[in-house]
Amino acid sequence: MSKKILFTSESVTEGHPDKVADRISDAILDSLIEKDPNSRVAVETFVTTGLVLVGGEISTRAYVDIPKIVRKTILDIGYTRAKYGFDGETCAVLTTIDEQSPDIALGVNKALEVKEGVMAEEGIKTIGAGDQGIMFGYATNETPELMPLPISLAHKLARKLAQVRKEGILPYFRPDGKTQVTVEYNDGGKPTCVDAIVISAQHDPDISLDKLRADIIEYVIKAIVPAQLLTKETVFYINPTGRFALGGPMADTGLTGRKIIVDTYGGFGHHGGGCFSGKDPTKVDRSASYMARYVAKNIVASGIADKCEIELAYAIGVAKPVSIFIDTFGTGKIPDKEILSIVMENFDFRPGAIIENFDLRRPIYTPLSAYGHFGREELDLPWEKTDKVKLLREAAGI
Repeated sequence: MSKKILFTSESVTEGHPDKVADRISDAILDSLIEKDPNSRVAVETFVTTGLVLVGGEISTRAYVDIPKIVRKTILDIGYTRAKYGFDGETCAVLTTIDEQSPDIALGVNKALEVKEGVMAEEGIKTIGAGDQGIMFGYATNETPELMPLPISLAHKLARKLAQVRKEGILPYFRPDGKTQVTVEYNDGGKPTCVDAIVISAQHDPDISLDKLRADIIEYVIKAIVPAQLLTKETVFYINPTGRFALGGPMADTGLTGRKIIVDTYGGFGHHGGGCFSGKDPTKVDRSASYMARYVAKNIVASGIADKCEIELAYAIGVAKPVSIFIDTFGTGKIPDKEILSIVMENFDFRPGAIIENFDLRRPIYTPLSAYGHFGREELDLPWEKTDKVKLLREAAGI
């Protein structure tokens, strides 16, 4: 008798308080690097009732009006009226910004390998990592975008909640919302059906719960989840508390970097703990995570493995990673050790090389602040390309 395995992932809309904070941080980053691509940015945002607090470290030749960016971002999300509990026109905006620590800059400007004479000066390619830490990349062949099915569906449902609100299809929706999808897997680790869907959508207080639930099933769930994945046993929990009129920063504080699992793989694989939003690409929390996804995705796309996870580890001020680990969970067509050798021969993991190869010093980050940084087929993201498939297949002899 086969054993049923359940796995659950969640997503949130851009109006969720934590995502409001992420979006503000990335909007500030984009505004700075649009004017000065070499800006060093580490910005965190805190939101609560009627208040936005922006803090962090910025070194740049550019000037941007941070309060203006904050207000525009909030209004674009949809918090445009005080009765929604948050209003971009009237909320208070406080800022506390310092320059990047000169001690950090010493390591980023010139890598340790250059200082010690073991690496030639190559411009951007020999900058050092902006911090120590571990980063993970993951890919699986269970969806076309090579993402785990639970987080893929959760993101698409969350995006659909925002779409039907913004397009006026369900005009009584408000910006805050959360989705959660439980997928059943068989013994072989393949998804078979959706076991449960949880959706909580902020709404106008006058709407009836019965109408809201019927509309979400019709205009959100049926529009996103393939019919073959839904069964008679699939359970829908829609606004299970019975009411979600009060939402956004008025109902809950928000903070940059508090949705790191939503941003990545929904709990599949590991996470090093560092967030992405508000950080320029010299921060390997961001750039090396993108690189790890790129390599893992190309390995799976090439057919070398059905799923793959890569760990990268860096030391601050050092260009080359201190370790690289690959795990294909027993699905590899060749041993993991051989895959690692191929990867190390054909990919450059130095932060400067990643920045150059992905052209990361440009304003591309605000759209990533909600609905995940990976598997975004609607965006032209360089780390989502599978342009190394032929090279990897030839190197692996398959």
